[in-house]
Formats: sequence, structure tokens, C-alpha cells
Amino acid sequence: MKTRLLLIFVFTIFLACDDIIEVVDISGETVKILAPTNDAFLNITDVSFNWQSIEEAEEYNIQIATPSFAGALQILTDTTLSTTSFSKTLDLGSYQWRVKAINSGYETEYTTQSFTIEE
Repeated sequence: MKTRLLLIFVFTIFLACDDIIEVVDISGETVKILAPTNDAFLNITDVSFNWQSIEEAEEYNIQIATPSFAGALQILTDTTLSTTSFSKTLDLGSYQWRVKAINSGYETEYTTQSFTIEE
């Protein structure tokens, strides 16, 4: 009898915990880029990358490539962080950057932007 009650108790606790640890699906969300925006021309080499947060996202993956991801000569950055901004010093040239939001169960698609640094 005690074993039966213990099994019922454990099963009930297990079902209750499932509701507590449910992860929100963010895969349909889109990260909104704030800067640098698509096709921007910059005359500074210290670039601050900024985007809006997504509710329920725990971290963000940012990647920077030159000149583009399709024809990348170099991936300059591939890092995951918990903030909505990132700074990097870059040389003159053309770049693409992208960011996606991540939580423990889901991730968004990348949002990609292109920009150029010129004199």
C-alpha cells in the first residue's frame, strides 16, 4: 500500500514539474535589427551591433562575415551572448552580419544585414 501511494505521489509530482519547466517556442519570432541597418555605409571602424530583445530568449548568436555569408572570405565573429549589443573594430570593406535568438528549447532564424565601411 505504501509503495502504491509513493508511486502515485511521484507520478503526480512528475506531471506538475512538466508544467513548470515548459519552454516557450520562439522559433516563429524574428530578431529586429537596430544598427547597422541593411546597406548602411559607415565611416567609422568601431562598429556597435544592436538588436531588439525577444521575450523568452536566453541568449543571442551573432556572426559577422566578409564580404558576405554566401561568399565568405572570413567569418570574423561567431559568438553567443546574453546581451542585445556587441562591438567590434573592423577594417574598411563590405560585411554581412546576422543574429538569432536562442532559449533552452528553440531558436529563431537568423536576421541578416549588409553594410560597408568606407573612408
